[in-house]
Amino acid sequence: MAEPLNWDASYAIALSLRRTHPGADLDTVSLGQIFRWTLALPDFDDDPALANDNILTDILRDWLEESLKDGLGGNRPST
Repeated sequence: MAEPLNWDASYAIALSLRRTHPGADLDTVSLGQIFRWTLALPDFDDDPALANDNILTDILRDWLEESLKDGLGGNRPST
């Protein structure tokens, strides 16, 4: 079993969300969706009340950066 995720692990959460929601359009994903999806992760174990916009934005940014590395970011037309 993987180590439990908490709000301090934004990069690990981003990787888990990326695996769980591979088709997500990161250009339209809201912080509310990030919050709900994070709470639904099987390895997530932290107090939902500790989440804030900065943490959720960090998770989304980490997810976007990883997706861009692999050429999978959002539904952007290729140039």
